[in-house]
Amino acid sequence: MATIERSSDLAIVGANGGGWTAPVRTPQPAAIETPPDDLWVPLGAISGDGLTVGFEEDSESFTPWGLSTPFRTVVTSSVRTFQLTLWETARRAVISLMYRIPAEDLAPDPLTETMTWAETGSPAPDRRAYLFDVYDGENLLRYYLPEAEITDRGDVVHSGSDMRGFEVTISAYPDAAGNTVYHSLKVVNPEGGNNS
Repeated sequence: MATIERSSDLAIVGANGGGWTAPVRTPQPAAIETPPDDLWVPLGAISGDGLTVGFEEDSESFTPWGLSTPFRTVVTSSVRTFQLTLWETARRAVISLMYRIPAEDLAPDPLTETMTWAETGSPAPDRRAYLFDVYDGENLLRYYLPEAEITDRGDVVHSGSDMRGFEVTISAYPDAAGNTVYHSLKVVNPEGGNNS
């Protein structure tokens, strides 16, 4: 009977994490252990649902004459999405994302300490860079999106029984190299085994 190898330290649980945004095409930190510099603005607390990475793909199958099974399938659309709920809805960077307004335009009035903004009926594109870290003990997974945009926003609920949150879906676009998402994974294996 074959021996089934298992290693629990190679199974990642998204126990904690964080998100940042920066101007479009801002480079990611040089090493996965390096925290984002001041160009990267934190997104604050994220709901306990964490980060959901979506794979939205469409394909077309080609079936030859006389057969009932396709012999070729072509992917016609492939989009990577990142969904999360931002809980710090009074944070300027989060308001900026939700309403597609430059953060500098949201500076509070020095006399009233009030931020004011208006929503336009014709929003302009709002592409930015995003960075997401997922922590599991000493293990670290990083997603870097050099060019991405919020493409879906959930309803904002004001309720005494729920935390007000901004549910957003971010779609990644290709950069100059044709890549949409860069992945980095560091696994600390206390048993010294390999990751194969």
